[in-house]
Amino acid sequence: MAVSHYPSLYQINTRVRHRRFCRDRGGAAGIDDWPDGEWQGIAERGFDWLWLLGVWQTGQAGAQVSRSHEPWQAGFHASLADLSEDDICGSCFAVTAYRTSDCLGTDKALAGVRKKLNEQGLKLMLDFVPNHTALDHPWVRAHPEFYIQGSKEDLAREPQNYIELESAQGRQVFAYGRDPYFDGWPDTLQLDYGNPKVQESMIAELLAVAERCDGVRCDMAMLILPDVFERTWGKSIEPFWPKAIAAVRERYPDFMLLAEVYWDLEWNLQQQGFDYTYDKRLYDRLRDKSFRSVRDHLVAGLDFQNKLARFLENHDEPRAAETFPQDVHEAAAIVTFLSPGLRFFHDGQLTGNSVHIPIHLCRGPEETADRRLSEFYSGLLQTLQRPVFRSGEWTLADCRPTEDGNESWRNFIVYRWRSAEETVWVAVNYAAQPGQCRLEGAQIPKTENNTQALLSSQPQNPAVEINEGVIRFDFPAWGYRVFKLPD
Repeated sequence: MAVSHYPSLYQINTRVRHRRFCRDRGGAAGIDDWPDGEWQGIAERGFDWLWLLGVWQTGQAGAQVSRSHEPWQAGFHASLADLSEDDICGSCFAVTAYRTSDCLGTDKALAGVRKKLNEQGLKLMLDFVPNHTALDHPWVRAHPEFYIQGSKEDLAREPQNYIELESAQGRQVFAYGRDPYFDGWPDTLQLDYGNPKVQESMIAELLAVAERCDGVRCDMAMLILPDVFERTWGKSIEPFWPKAIAAVRERYPDFMLLAEVYWDLEWNLQQQGFDYTYDKRLYDRLRDKSFRSVRDHLVAGLDFQNKLARFLENHDEPRAAETFPQDVHEAAAIVTFLSPGLRFFHDGQLTGNSVHIPIHLCRGPEETADRRLSEFYSGLLQTLQRPVFRSGEWTLADCRPTEDGNESWRNFIVYRWRSAEETVWVAVNYAAQPGQCRLEGAQIPKTENNTQALLSSQPQNPAVEINEGVIRFDFPAWGYRVFKLPD
């Protein structure tokens, strides 16, 4: 596989996809029995990475909580009108063991899938959940000291954050896993990173995961940063990520780590060794149609932006087709996926699926592909395979007004990709009204040129005029154009 500076990642909800496969097959199977065309199709669309979400073993305790926890039920029924108890298999992040789930075919099946992916030039990403375990993880009985403990008073005062369970030392009160801003997740228990044995054990778990894949996505990675952990639990801990990542890299030098992270802690985790961190901030600004803050976000240095994972949806966020109106969706996708960093796509996004599937479910609804969005994403993925977008040089352009009093230029996001072979411009009017702007610079031809459009908003054709070293844009609302100049 050719090395790409800006790779693309495709995420699949493994349990949902596998349930559908077994239904169509008419019986149980392993994930290595999926048709080879599944992996080939992902590779042919230009992806470098496949993230198989939710392959690890979960327990009955988590499934029972998912089926009985009242606040979650409305979301389940919203996803599946014909929901049954069998559809609720429990959160894939309530892990009892880092071994491939029995229903997916065990570790032998996973190894088979990895081999097939690597043969197609794809690398395999799996989950690592550092903050918590399932309620019925073996450590609960054998090593209750691995968890944050509570008192009877804590349980009485905050039943939403604590639970009493049996351990080898008798019945004890355990804290649910949580972040500092919300109630606990009642299907998980919080690991105590103040205990050195916990850190040693979790590094061992991470190494065991790394043996079976090419990279991991670390769930809620910022929760075990020392300052966040102390704010949540009032306990001082030693930094975990630098030594955990060093241990992985010593054994697997090319291993890739992606951090789910929020609260403007992306840079912090990048400095601790993560290759990529979620860019939730860009997503939020695009969703809120905050055009000026979108451009401000892209002013950051490439030492930061190159390590951001850009997305419009994932298993946690609502479907992009439901969140963004069609024209806004396309404009937001152009900004997101033609920016530097890791391009992160979610299964169903490329066909315009609109129903979000909670991570507690192992079945999703059948949806009809949206023709316009399918065609748009097909064109976008084809464009992303051009070498200039994978290893070229990216520069944010400096927009200017076309005339005094016309402030619509502020709504434009324009940047240039350049390689030895070609120069490509990306221009988006991220606003609900038409706009105009101009660019000047040494890289712009002095004489009139026709542009070659790679992608363009429809049905109104955004106008680009190049003359005397100036590019002028006259775009409709949410208009975009990705173009190159003739060689």
